[in-house]
Amino acid sequence: MTVPAESIESVRQLTAVWRALVLDRDADADVRDLPGIAVRWADSRFGFWNCVTLTEAEAGAERVGRRLRQAADIMRAKRHPGFLWLFEDLLDDEARSGLESAAERAGLRYAFPGTGMAAGLPPLAEPVHPDLTFARVRTDEQLLAYADLQSRAYGLPLEEGRDGLAGSALWRNGVHAYLAVRGDEAVACAATVAARGRLHVVFVATDPRWQRRGYGEAVTRKALYEGARATGLTRATLHATAAGAPVYPRIGFEANTRIHFYGLKG
Repeated sequence: MTVPAESIESVRQLTAVWRALVLDRDADADVRDLPGIAVRWADSRFGFWNCVTLTEAEAGAERVGRRLRQAADIMRAKRHPGFLWLFEDLLDDEARSGLESAAERAGLRYAFPGTGMAAGLPPLAEPVHPDLTFARVRTDEQLLAYADLQSRAYGLPLEEGRDGLAGSALWRNGVHAYLAVRGDEAVACAATVAARGRLHVVFVATDPRWQRRGYGEAVTRKALYEGARATGLTRATLHATAAGAPVYPRIGFEANTRIHFYGLKG
């Protein structure tokens, strides 16, 4: 089998982007590239900052089983829970067919699905929405508003989202993070960050009270527009949850690989 180039791109974007974001959260974070495994673990209460992923292309069933056990051991040694991100296209056919049982033997439980996506960016017009204004995250107050939108969208306690973002200089300066504001209320958010010659879209969220109005799409377009204008980059990538996946094809993104998220068994 030959692993599609877009699938390799997707996992490489994760390891590059998460290296920067996790080290921003904790300069002493566990950031390692082991044989076949990348660790990007801040040990934060915000579980998305605690990440392990398999990195070998065309991995067979025996090797995948061994890597899953190694990943689970790494996760068990941490204080806070996180996720194993598994990019399906990196596995050979035998490993894919045996994935569920291999994960079970490793002590992992399936958490939720995701999708890797990418897009070539045409010249973009500055986005507008009749209900919204857009504000780049520059202050601690705006950063907390961004964190709280994440918590509400994912059903997390507010303190968990704040533990992931509060006080970050990178998110106020190096990341193109935007709030969509209706009246005086932040209702959606999206960000882009440059890595490996691409813009990577991260942490798009809409307050559940304001979903299905196009707010998430609008603020994602804004983050892409401003990120592309600042960097000159013309290709973008992202990792979508099932809830967000229908939005991105309207912006020009195409799916390229399925992602399986796993946590440890209780």
